[in-house]
Amino acid sequence: MAIAALTVIGETPVQAQEPYPHLRLIAPAAPGGGWDQTARAMQLALTQAGLAQAASVENVPGAAGTIGLARFVSAERGNGDVAMVSGLIMLAAITTHRSAITLGDVTPIARLTGEFEVIVVPSTSPHRTLADLLAAFRAAPESVSWGGGSAGGSDQILAGLIADASGVDPRRVNYIAFAGGGESLAAVTGGQVTAGISGVSEFAPQIEAGTVRVLAVSSAERLPHLDAPTLREQGIDVELEIWRSVVAPPGVSPADRDRLLRTIDAMVHSEPWRQMVSRYRWNDRYLAGDAFAAFLDSEEARVLAVLRKLGTGDAAVLSLASAGPYPVFVLGGLGLCSLAFAASLRRSRRDLAPSHDAASSPAASGGAVPAAHAPASATATGRRTMALVVAGIVLDLLLMDRAGFVIASSVCFWLTARAFDAAHPLRDAGFAIVVSIASYLLFVRMLQLSLPAGMLAGWL
Repeated sequence: MAIAALTVIGETPVQAQEPYPHLRLIAPAAPGGGWDQTARAMQLALTQAGLAQAASVENVPGAAGTIGLARFVSAERGNGDVAMVSGLIMLAAITTHRSAITLGDVTPIARLTGEFEVIVVPSTSPHRTLADLLAAFRAAPESVSWGGGSAGGSDQILAGLIADASGVDPRRVNYIAFAGGGESLAAVTGGQVTAGISGVSEFAPQIEAGTVRVLAVSSAERLPHLDAPTLREQGIDVELEIWRSVVAPPGVSPADRDRLLRTIDAMVHSEPWRQMVSRYRWNDRYLAGDAFAAFLDSEEARVLAVLRKLGTGDAAVLSLASAGPYPVFVLGGLGLCSLAFAASLRRSRRDLAPSHDAASSPAASGGAVPAAHAPASATATGRRTMALVVAGIVLDLLLMDRAGFVIASSVCFWLTARAFDAAHPLRDAGFAIVVSIASYLLFVRMLQLSLPAGMLAGWL
């Protein structure tokens, strides 16, 4: 199976207008990866070709580019002096993460390059060949860890395709996601993961230095500059080429769109850009304007079909193996809530139930709460507590995809707090919001987990 970009010869170069005084380039990933490399190659080519007086690169990492995409859409709307690097990885992540912001919300400009991926292991690894690695993988899938870029991207897709072609359930792939190529590379060379997956250019220095061993490349045929067998040569019928592109913000004027189109066209046909493509050994996959927009539509359908097959698309059945550690956190939290509820119910019954002496005394017989009514009061309190906790959980599940993690979790935490203490609603609301935002930032920014931003996309 393959997700292959179409090879299209670029149009005749057109001279750009006056150079940009300052063109900002957004790389929606940490430094060191393919998007960062592409943005910095554009930065040099644009300035050296005289198409921009100055160009700067801004890194916005997280969630396979969807965090950068959300910020780009919300903060740069209508801005004609900024562009963002995008590509197959982001398209896959949008589907995997069920992002509310998609590539349909930006202005397509051009596809630029294509690149095949490699599967590597540290030079000290006992796995000398792909057959060695797959033998260990088939014997104990979870014991083999695959390191790559952000969750939901092309690296994880390739790991899933290899698993599927090897007769292993893709949901059992132990995939370790990293924010950028630099972190992934350090994990591979440091032996923190069994194998690494990334574009050829990202591992090129380590391949040449001999610190990693290439087991396979995802091209249909062997590459002239890389002495490594293809997956197909080794019995794994998989081919995958990742492509990278550039887009403009939504709401740009036709004049600004045309200006950027002409600038990118002139850049692609310039000698500085050709040198960059040769340096990184990228494939020229230039496709611009309306043709690129049509390609995006067809590629989205192709990616969705692959993700469904792998069990990571919107038709996938949620499981602990495929959804990552977040369900464990949720289930653990619900377990703690249940324990707290049980303890609260026991305390309520103990406090409301009168002692034997008090119940038999004359004073007690004239008291406000007869002994016979105490169990009923405790039961009513327990039912109210349970109802609020259940309501919080149900609303959390219903609101998660549409409203996002922060809003849904804030409602759940607030109702749970109200179940055990109804005296401080504003304090509990503030606490719920702070904890939800902190949890979201921890999971998405630091742990690179997939959580829906919902209505707050672009703010977090």
